[in-house]
Amino acid sequence: MTVEPALRAMPVIDGHNDLPMALRARAGYRVTGLAADRPEFHTDIARLRAGGVGGQFWSVYVPSDLSEPEAVVATMEQIDAVYRLVAEYPDDLAVAYSADDVEAAIAGGRIGSLIGIEGGHSLATSLGVLRAFARLGVRYVTLTHNHNTSWADSAADVPGVGGLDDEGRAIVAEMQRIGVLVDLSHVAATTMHAALDVATAPVIFSHSSARAVADHRRNAADDVLIRLRDNGGVCMATFVPLFVSAEVAAWAEAADAEWARLGLPPAPDSWPAAPRPGREGVTGPAPAGGSFLSGLPGTEVAPPEPFKPWLAANPRPEATISQVADHVDHLREVAGPDHVGLGGDYDGCDRLPRGLEDVSGYPRLLEELAGRGWSQDDLEKLTGRNILRVLRAAEEAAEEPLWPMSPAR
Repeated sequence: MTVEPALRAMPVIDGHNDLPMALRARAGYRVTGLAADRPEFHTDIARLRAGGVGGQFWSVYVPSDLSEPEAVVATMEQIDAVYRLVAEYPDDLAVAYSADDVEAAIAGGRIGSLIGIEGGHSLATSLGVLRAFARLGVRYVTLTHNHNTSWADSAADVPGVGGLDDEGRAIVAEMQRIGVLVDLSHVAATTMHAALDVATAPVIFSHSSARAVADHRRNAADDVLIRLRDNGGVCMATFVPLFVSAEVAAWAEAADAEWARLGLPPAPDSWPAAPRPGREGVTGPAPAGGSFLSGLPGTEVAPPEPFKPWLAANPRPEATISQVADHVDHLREVAGPDHVGLGGDYDGCDRLPRGLEDVSGYPRLLEELAGRGWSQDDLEKLTGRNILRVLRAAEEAAEEPLWPMSPAR
């Protein structure tokens, strides 16, 4: 079966792309020159087109160890970058605030551009800030990133409140009241269950895979996927090798242990200062992505000398399209074909699985799935129909919709 008819009928609507962060780190927020031939990024317009992308949630991520006031400012800068990116390429991109907007963009030959906040620290524990972001077009908020907030536990931190506390439940309720999707990627399993306990509208995982296939804390376990099915939500499978491949995860754990054994210092901060008024370009040091083991595309640095012998004896394994497809298959098997999508996390990590190295790779994944017996109908659900249904359900459930009116209407 060829996948072109499925992509024509329903282009990919990806749940998570970190290009705004990469633009800050690599280009000082310059949005020019992204039409094609930008190998330092995973994303440019030509490769989005080649990948059959018709809709993209642009992540406006800022580090979760920033203070809350700093995080609000940095998130505003990231949102501004998305609007400037769309304005620079009006023939290719269109701001989208709703499911109807995405469908209109696709019908007009453009890529519907939505905004998602990656981490509840960007809300500064303020419902007013949440509502202000919603009025700017933010359509999902990931409840945590890699650090706990005061009201929600992260998968990567020591448990703090046992999932969600009363403030956290109030924030989830307000998100659903105003039509902002609750995103459970990055949160602890206790937080996933706590959010599903109080959810009255479908929730999402914008970029998470199946824990039964790769036992990583960032993935969704089967008991959560069953509840997600009953909630009507969608889990958008990510391509990050650390979450996809048990071999890559084991290698990274061993590498971290060796790094610590050698007493090597932490890598420098990879979050550069934003350009100052009247100045352009990157203002901080060239980002190292946390270490040479991970980071943004184009930011890899040479390993320190003491680490080279271990690295030579233990080369980094590569994840594969087949492994990603294993996750997508499992998500469909447990949650059902109406509850799975794609959230690649491009430009949010240094490398992707073979064959999925950049945003042009989606058709190759669909071909792998078609070879496993996926029907055109199921492929269309995966590429976009499921997330459009969830987005529309959130809109219909909203008591006080706060997203802007589309400029096209």
